[in-house]
Amino acid sequence: MKSPKSVKSLEQFGRTRLSENFFMRDFLYSEISQIESVPNIPDDTDLAVQAGKMLCKKVLEPIREKLGRISIRSAFRSCKVNDIGAKKKFNCANNESNYGRHIWDRRDSDGFMGATACIIVNSYIDYYENNSHDWLPLAWWLHDNITEYASICFFPKYCAFNISWNENPDYHKEISSWIKHPEVKGRILTKKSWNNFYGNHSDFYISFLKQINIESN
Repeated sequence: MKSPKSVKSLEQFGRTRLSENFFMRDFLYSEISQIESVPNIPDDTDLAVQAGKMLCKKVLEPIREKLGRISIRSAFRSCKVNDIGAKKKFNCANNESNYGRHIWDRRDSDGFMGATACIIVNSYIDYYENNSHDWLPLAWWLHDNITEYASICFFPKYCAFNISWNENPDYHKEISSWIKHPEVKGRILTKKSWNNFYGNHSDFYISFLKQINIESN
């Protein structure tokens, strides 16, 4: 499919079904696009759809299936939108760093396809607010249950987080956060080279799962 140039073609593109519960339109909204009047539309629609389907299938649908509704805060960004976000310091990394991440329609520097979405797990909001903004239970649940994530990074508001999928089987795989925690030194919770990367971490999230009536794996 060519990059949409009309309302009709954009409507058609937005109706592209990425998975059982997600459509392309769910991932196109951008505050930067709205305020800066720059369309948030991929140049390579086929690559964007392919990457989006894998993100939904491997990451987002499994989260939704187990933890319930998720809200999408930020996902696909066109090169133009992301470039504005980086230059105007709207919390966007430069384009090269976001290829294969928020910029779904460009492969990363190693030639691999990937995609990122910033999401909120709605069922976690109350637990997070009532437990001193503790993000570790959700982080470790994701680590133990969403095995094909490429990277995860948490943010303070509602415990939103960027979660990425990448086709590179050797992706560095890391969980980090901008939320301070007494049990975490610095920003990184775990990565492949650390001992805590391995094993079962269910003790961290059992209480949360009980709150929403889900059994631990």
